[in-house]
This record gives sequence, structure tokens and C-alpha cells, in this order.
Amino acid sequence: MRYPETKTTDKILGHPLNAWYAAAWDHEVTTGGIFSRTVANRPLALYRTADGRPVALADACWHRLAPLSMGKRVGDDEVQCPYHGLRFNSAGRCTSMPAQKTVNPSAMVPSFPVVERHRFLWVWPGDPTLADPDTVPDMHQMSSPDWAGDGLTIPAKANYQLILDNLMDLTHEEFVHSTSIGQEELSESDFDVTHDERTVTVTRWMLDIEPPPFWLKNLRDRFPGFEGRVDRWQIIRFEAPSTIRIDVGVAKAGTGAPEGDRSQGVNGYVMNTITPETDRTSHYFWAFMRNYRLDSQLITTQTRDGVSKVFAEDERMLVAQQEAIDANPGHEFYSLNIDAGGMWVRRIVERMLRAEQLVAAGS
Repeated sequence: MRYPETKTTDKILGHPLNAWYAAAWDHEVTTGGIFSRTVANRPLALYRTADGRPVALADACWHRLAPLSMGKRVGDDEVQCPYHGLRFNSAGRCTSMPAQKTVNPSAMVPSFPVVERHRFLWVWPGDPTLADPDTVPDMHQMSSPDWAGDGLTIPAKANYQLILDNLMDLTHEEFVHSTSIGQEELSESDFDVTHDERTVTVTRWMLDIEPPPFWLKNLRDRFPGFEGRVDRWQIIRFEAPSTIRIDVGVAKAGTGAPEGDRSQGVNGYVMNTITPETDRTSHYFWAFMRNYRLDSQLITTQTRDGVSKVFAEDERMLVAQQEAIDANPGHEFYSLNIDAGGMWVRRIVERMLRAEQLVAAGS
């Protein structure tokens, strides 16, 4: 699918609130402490109850807005404000006011729905009555025994939509990642785009090409001493509001990978879920999962470190792009045919925002 060059004025939309966002890796939030994280401009205090259930409260005490994350865990499911000692339970209700015997019944802080899934804690910052755990984005490879891998978090100083743009169009690899995963066939190859109300998929195949360094190393991990040409694929799947799984890999050329037989290749999933922190900063959670040599921690560590270097190149570009946008607030973006997937992503996000605005206007 090809699009003509078009001008777009909505280069930076807001972020939907009625959606699940990854707030932290599951191991970052413990029963003994309080973890601070801002999601969609909402400072949160994250912790676990005594039985391990995750909790997300607004990180501001009802009394004088002191950050609850500076306080401490008390009892089975409570936190204590560091300023005057008020205690709040996991529902956000104040249970104790040390300076007086009577607890003001209005003393509450917002409590947000939380789901633990796919090695992440997901928070719903919008209307809690709409929070359906079944709509948590699909990242099942993260916790499946059929896949192995690891990842990190990038504190990106860029709007989350810029990161989505970056991931939906991988032709930039030819120029940004020329020494690892980039090659000229990326820009030369055709691609297909499909979409529905919540997802966008961009599919690209590059047949009978030389493997770039990153993929040659991965092939040799499975097929020692491999030499020759490969068929390479990138299947990018966006799921609203900000999760992108990229099915990637290479197989020995002509062995049937385009028809579904990947047995003569190596397959990975680049897992990405981007959480808006503010309008200009994001929490970028990523991992690389593979379905071969599952018992090798060495390959897991080498691959994570290699992908981390690749993403550091993306981060530098995204930060520079955000700085340029801030310095040129009146500039309008243009979209090329390679931006087709990203354009559909923006339409989905815009539709979600419009729906929220209509509800707010009618309330």
C-alpha cells in the first residue's frame, strides 16, 4: 500500500486516558517499598500489599499533597504519608489521622486499576469503570516458556508518538543503524499495511539478500559457521494505545520462510510498549524475545546488550527530533509513503481522544 506525500498538522496529539499503560516491570514494585512513576501526567505511588497484589495510588497526600512515595509501607495494604503520618489503604481511603481521633470521611486519594501481566504492571489512568483486563495489550511472548529474552527501560526525552512513528517505519534502520541491522534493501522493498479499529500491521519481506551483522550473528548462534544469503522479514503490529510487537528474523534464502516454514532461520520479537510520562517525555519499555537456544543466558545477555546499543541510536535521534519540534512550534509535518502505518496509528489514537472528549463534553 502506498500513500502520496501529504501534509499533516496533527503531529502531536494528546494521549488517551481510557487505556492500559505499562507503569513498571513487575520486579520493580515490591511489598517492602513504594515506587514512584508518572504515567500520562499523573504521578503515581506503586506498591504491593502483604499478599503481593499491586496497587497504584495518586502520589499526593489528601492533606498537603506530600508525595506518598516518600512515605513508607505499613500494615497489610497501607501507606503512610511522610509529612503528617496519614495512612491510606489500597482503595485510597484514609484510615488514620495521628493528630486527631476522628478520620475525616472525605479523606481519600485516587486509586487506579492495576493488572499484572506479561512481566509488567499495567495502570489505567482514566475512568476506572471502563478498565477491562481483557484489553491489556497482547505481549504474551514476554512470559511464554516458548520464548526467552530480556529488556530494559529507556527514559526517553521525547513525546510517545514520535517513538511510535519510529517503530512503525523501519526504513530508518538503513541510515540510523547502518552498522548493525540496516541495509539498503529496507528502503527498496515493498510493504503492506492492514488495520482495524485498534490495530495496524505493516509487513515487509526482503528476499535473497545478504544478512546484516546483527542477524548474521544470530544465525550463527543457531547454525554455527553459517554463510550465504537470507530471506528477511519484519512484521510490525501496533495495538492501541501504544504497544508495538515486531516479528523479525532471517532464514536461509529459498527455504520457505515467506510461506511459513521458518525452521532454517532465527525468529525474534522486538517487544515495545511506550508509556507517556509527560507531553515531552516517555517511559519506553522494550525487550527482545527469541524462540531458539532458550537455555542460553549468554545469548540472552548478548542480544539484550546488542539491541540496547541499537535503541540508544534511536534515542539520540528522537531526542534531537523533540528538541527541533520545540524550537519550531509552527512547523507542519509531511508524510511520505513509508509513513502509512504511522498515519493509521495516529488516526486510531485521534479516534480514542475524540471519544473521550465527547464523553467529557456530555458530562
